[in-house]
Amino acid sequence: MTQALSIDPRSTALVLIDLQHSNVARQLAPHAAADVVARSVRAADALRAAGGTVVFVRVDVAQLLSLPADAPLRSRDAPVPPPQASDLVAECNVRAGDLIVTKRQWGAFYGTDLEQQLRRRGIRTIALTGIATNFGVESTARAAFDQGYELVFIEDAMSGLSADTHRFPVEHIFPRMGCVRSTEEFVGAVAENGSFGGA
Repeated sequence: MTQALSIDPRSTALVLIDLQHSNVARQLAPHAAADVVARSVRAADALRAAGGTVVFVRVDVAQLLSLPADAPLRSRDAPVPPPQASDLVAECNVRAGDLIVTKRQWGAFYGTDLEQQLRRRGIRTIALTGIATNFGVESTARAAFDQGYELVFIEDAMSGLSADTHRFPVEHIFPRMGCVRSTEEFVGAVAENGSFGGA
């Protein structure tokens, strides 16, 4: 029995993680990148229309933190990526009034003004989408959870580098931090300013 969640669009922000050329070009699972972008945009359109806040997060891949690791995402001696790698894809359809946050690590809070922007707007709930589930999305979610934000994870509007790396946080981590829902459920909740949940 999942707990119903009352959602107020005016105190909710949709934070879309790293829907940029360097990530959208990747082979993802279980949801294709084009589907992640399309569902994320659908959620953004719904929340924006209801008076909510839309935040697009992008990572500056040329300045992405790179520390010694056994399996780094990007080799320290890899060629510098082209500038457009860090640009949001045109399909994001960023609108006037949307926030754009640039980060240089996996999570969207550290070293950015994201928290300040959310607090100024009275945000209490953060809904998350993006690429990749267990990197940028999970890192951002953990920081948001530590700061006391209520969380909604839009499962079919995020994806991983493999189905397994997506599935593990969705099944074992995110339900302990917030509510895991589909794009349809999120959009429906926003439209009715009511509650969503399930049996």
